[in-house]
Amino acid sequence: MTPEQRSNFMRRIRSKNTRPEMLVRRFLFSHGFRYRIHAKTLPGTPDLTIVGLRTCIFINGCFWHGHEGCSMYKMPQTHIDFWSHKIARNKQRDHENLLALKAQGWHTIEIWECQLKPKEKEKTLQGLLRTLNFISLQNQGARLTYNFDYEEERSLAAEEDTNIS
Repeated sequence: MTPEQRSNFMRRIRSKNTRPEMLVRRFLFSHGFRYRIHAKTLPGTPDLTIVGLRTCIFINGCFWHGHEGCSMYKMPQTHIDFWSHKIARNKQRDHENLLALKAQGWHTIEIWECQLKPKEKEKTLQGLLRTLNFISLQNQGARLTYNFDYEEERSLAAEEDTNIS
């Protein structure tokens, strides 16, 4: 690939309304979640913000955000200094934004591009749904743990009652 072709290819990569982002948006909307997109008033301009749950969702591209251990993240072989600095700075900025959101009382969820590939997509989206439901219960003050040490004697519906006269 010539440098000109590579430049044209890289120029066409979008930062908003990407396929992975649209996939998550459609899934959440179909499950009744309503959200804001690209809230500029919050640190890091989260891809999705569910205000009622105080939750921000970031859908990260594996290459641009340096997803370690992912097959989709491979450092380019040209301009290594430029790319290593750029990706390191992106990772640092992501970390700072997550800390700032947490300090403001927001929950944060990161979804990686590779987690939305066909083999992992359903598992990832169901996990997202469970996480959001957990946050919803937590925000409503629900008791989220069960104490197995305390067992109350209860009669079962099918149990014989020997006290019948």
